[in-house]
Amino acid sequence: MLIAAAGLLGGLAQWRLDLFALYSGNPPEALSLVPLAAMCGAELLRRIAQPWALWIAAVAFAADLTAGSLLATMLMFTDVVYAAVLYGPPRTARLVPPASVLATIALTLTALSATRPSEAVVIGVMAALVLAFPAFTGAAVREHRDRADAERLRAEQTALLAEMDRVQAVTAERARMARELHDVVANHLSAIAIHATAAQSLDDPAASREALAVIRENSVQGLAEMRRLIGLLRSADGDEEPSAAPRLDGLDALLDQARGHGTAGGLAFVLRDDRSGGPLPAPVELAAYRIVQEALTNALKHAAPGEVAVALSASGDGPLVVRVTSPYAERPGPRAPGSGAGLIGMRERVELLGGAFSAGPVAGAGGRVVWEVRAVLPAEENPAGRGGEGTRGRSGT
Repeated sequence: MLIAAAGLLGGLAQWRLDLFALYSGNPPEALSLVPLAAMCGAELLRRIAQPWALWIAAVAFAADLTAGSLLATMLMFTDVVYAAVLYGPPRTARLVPPASVLATIALTLTALSATRPSEAVVIGVMAALVLAFPAFTGAAVREHRDRADAERLRAEQTALLAEMDRVQAVTAERARMARELHDVVANHLSAIAIHATAAQSLDDPAASREALAVIRENSVQGLAEMRRLIGLLRSADGDEEPSAAPRLDGLDALLDQARGHGTAGGLAFVLRDDRSGGPLPAPVELAAYRIVQEALTNALKHAAPGEVAVALSASGDGPLVVRVTSPYAERPGPRAPGSGAGLIGMRERVELLGGAFSAGPVAGAGGRVVWEVRAVLPAEENPAGRGGEGTRGRSGT
């Protein structure tokens, strides 16, 4: 609106002072002021109604040339051409620059055929300044603006991806912490719950003292494990696993601990280690240890009296197969409460290493149904998990 008002006032002043660009005289008012008014209308539409504003301006400019041409009308026309390229639709922005070049060439050739060469050169330069220069200036500004918008969008997308990566990293770290806390603490708490239940149900001072001793031992061990994990979380090193992470060499001690808790419930624990080949990566051994630990905890809670067998097998560079079987029978309730997070944690550990996991009742030796936990872990750590088989049957801890 300011451009249109300034152009209108300037054009009226030029018309009143008889300052025409092409010739001096007293042309009819309609031939000089009407194009000026139409050009002002085109200026009002320069941002919101392209290419119609350009067509109105082109017609007004042609009429202005025949009427002697006011300088204000010519300047507003250059602004409308610039705005058509900058604010118009993409098709208009593509067509106006080459069309302005063709129009400049046509006007120059026409002037060469009608006037002297020197005058034709002047007309050609003026046509280039009025048509081609604003068109290509608008194209350059529009390209710069589009590039800036693209870079801004790319920056926003990069920031969004970074935020998504941060959220995923935090979620993965929280899941890892949850698995570690559950696997470390659940075994001790399950033993405490089992022996506390036994102490309450038996009216025997000696049995109660023995149960209290086991409860104290597991409480101290659980507290030590919690302190170790808290120290790991507070450490600034950012190691993926603690330096003292348990390995498969500690399975004998783990089974001895399970025997101490399960003998009263009629459970026997055996270990069959048929591994051959080189050492396994620490993450694989940690996952196998935690899976056996959780499976034994589940057996202490849910298994019927009988033998709980832990079997490890690996040949050469093949995968490590962990299999834990326990007697399966319908029970009125578990020896200790559980939430089902144990099976989820085992599955997540296996999937993070790219292995396969299953848990559920299967047919055992002699046709007896046993509960089997089976994990196939690759001999090399593979962070791209492939998922495991479905989990059915009773819930874990």
